[in-house]
Amino acid sequence: MRVLELLDEIEEVVENSSGFPLTGKILVDAEEILELIREIRVEMPEEIQQAQWIKDERQRILDEAKTEHENIIKDARQQAEELIENDDITVRAKSRADEIMRLADDNARNLKLSTFEYIDNILYNFQDKMDQMYSDYFNDLYGSIQKTFDQINNTLNDNRNEIKEMSYRTEVEQR
Repeated sequence: MRVLELLDEIEEVVENSSGFPLTGKILVDAEEILELIREIRVEMPEEIQQAQWIKDERQRILDEAKTEHENIIKDARQQAEELIENDDITVRAKSRADEIMRLADDNARNLKLSTFEYIDNILYNFQDKMDQMYSDYFNDLYGSIQKTFDQINNTLNDNRNEIKEMSYRTEVEQR
């Protein structure tokens, strides 16, 4: 098949091209590569182009079917709701459901309030523990951090002075 031969030629061009050190990039003749790609397009079997058209057409048909399916389901639900709304049993069930929902809302609100109070107590106790830990450990920790920063600062200052001295000596030696 001619397409495979052309792909082999592209591969050979890439493998034999000059490379840029340490980058993994190569320099290829763009015109040569583009010509090979044009030839591949010409040589592509008609079946591949037809397969692409079939794939696109299949997706279009699936999209249309999905839309139609959604519309049918929507209409069926609407009709079912209209039939249910008019039934006497449905009216009584709605009334009972409203009462149950009101009771459930009251219970949920009470449960929420109890939960909030419980969480507030936990947070209060945690806050108290944090205050105790702060007062117990902060002074030691602060002193240790201050000492570390002072040591780092002194080391950096010593290094800067050493570099300045080396720079001065280099400058004097060149004169």
